[in-house]
Amino acid sequence: MIDLDKAVHLINEKLELWFRTLIKILPNLVLAIIIFLIGLFISRWLRKVAEKLILRFTQNITITRLFSTFIYLLSLGIIIFTSLSILKLDKAVTSILAGAGIVGLALAFAFQDIAANFISGIFISFRRPLKVGDIVSIKDYMGKVEEINLRDTVIRTFQGKMVIIPNKDVFQNPIENYSILGKRRFDLEVGVSYSDDLEKAAQLAINAVKDIEGISSDDEVTLFYKEFGESSINFTIRIWCNSSEQLQYLKVGHLAIIAIKKSFDKNNISIPFPIRTLDVVWPEKF
Repeated sequence: MIDLDKAVHLINEKLELWFRTLIKILPNLVLAIIIFLIGLFISRWLRKVAEKLILRFTQNITITRLFSTFIYLLSLGIIIFTSLSILKLDKAVTSILAGAGIVGLALAFAFQDIAANFISGIFISFRRPLKVGDIVSIKDYMGKVEEINLRDTVIRTFQGKMVIIPNKDVFQNPIENYSILGKRRFDLEVGVSYSDDLEKAAQLAINAVKDIEGISSDDEVTLFYKEFGESSINFTIRIWCNSSEQLQYLKVGHLAIIAIKKSFDKNNISIPFPIRTLDVVWPEKF
């Protein structure tokens, strides 16, 4: 049977020991609380400062909040560990750091693809090789950028398909951006007959397209003969569109083809059909 007086005595001794320990660490406890409160204020101030600084380099709100929150948590963690150290809880701090390191290493191996896409998204946000609304070609996909997220980039192709490309592929592959210059060049290949005057044909083609709707007034239309074909002498005429939009680009090409065809017909310049010669050998009669 338990002696009640002895049990009460043991409890009193334990409580007295705890009270003495509390009195002993009370100055350190007060100092730790003060440091934590000051550190909490500084951490919040650092987060606001970080947001303003990061916004100078990128307008991506997600990236801004991500980095500012990271700085806030980092500074808050330092304050917490400092407060624990003041309370002589060094072993607890060491155990927490070791555990966090092991967990972080395990997560890094488990989610390395996600981490690669995430980090690539951060680099893309700072370098800004493309932005929402740009017409780009990435790998085998060409279209307009609809979204740029931390893990992926969404492109709407001209056929109406939504393509989600991991940011790792966007970052590691060449990006053809057709919107940076604000204009695009349409290269049209045309062939004229061997019997036609080449200089006349070239001048007619240039005059036919230089005033069509949608071409850039800052860039000259250029034409170069490039090869002797099987049934024609071929040239490439280069026309700059005043817009990078796909519809305007196709419209300029459409109008250029019509204008050149009308001009050539009017001036008796022929665009020959491909000619094939077939030799037919009749078998000998036996």
